Amino acid sequence: MMPLSKTNELNLIMNENAKLTVEHSGGDGWTILHGDMLNLMRSFESGVFDAVITDPPYASGGASQTAKNRTTNQKYSSMSPDKALPDFAGDQKDQRSWTNWCTEWLTEANRVCKPGAVLVVFIDWRMAPCLSDALQRADWIWRGQIVWDKQTCRPQRGRFRQQSEFALWASKGPLPVDRPVGCLPGVFRYTNPANRIHVTEKPLQLMRDVVQICVPGGRILDPFAGAGTTVLASVLEGYEAVGIEITDAYYKLGSDRVRFALGARESEAEPVE
Repeated sequence: MMPLSKTNELNLIMNENAKLTVEHSGGDGWTILHGDMLNLMRSFESGVFDAVITDPPYASGGASQTAKNRTTNQKYSSMSPDKALPDFAGDQKDQRSWTNWCTEWLTEANRVCKPGAVLVVFIDWRMAPCLSDALQRADWIWRGQIVWDKQTCRPQRGRFRQQSEFALWASKGPLPVDRPVGCLPGVFRYTNPANRIHVTEKPLQLMRDVVQICVPGGRILDPFAGAGTTVLASVLEGYEAVGIEITDAYYKLGSDRVRFALGARESEAEPVE
């Protein structure tokens, strides 16, 4: 596999007939593209990714459409308005629209993946049934569900704690048992990040564990890059990574985060003369 580079990464995944001018940033082994993920995925060559690992907008956070129509900060954060993180797009759909939208992007994700590629999509309990419908309609073979135990949550008397989120996983066609991938756990226990830059940011170590479902040295796509956690986790674990982010603020925040973190690692690895 040709490695991604600082300047030529798009040439390895974009269809040569694509008429897009894409704003992007990156470094050796990674890039984040700025724009609508469906438009961008449609410009990718077929069969260029080994895995899709992502955390899309859940369009959840409420039992009624009025509750869903609130901003993402109102739904998912308790920060005061003066300290609130940027809102993100695409989280106000009703269940039917969200399922149709997921079917559309999951179909494109299937096309750009190689046979035997793995899909991992994070979700909450409300929207998990819709996601399982969508991924199967998009011709993925649904393999199961993993659990992220967040360990802490706001307690509610007389109720079970809502301390878990989930990820549905699937494969593009058969998944050989002799792949060079070990047996991964089905439950991951990590608390929410203490210093988040994204409203719904996942713990970095959680994503470093999850990306290991991909074959060693593979290329991973995250169509909803957000804070860049999946991209950063992928590179740290020895994979190539391509992220897509539509929200202006998070495109910059995520790109800067990955670049800074990898730059700091390289500086620490340099020998002292």
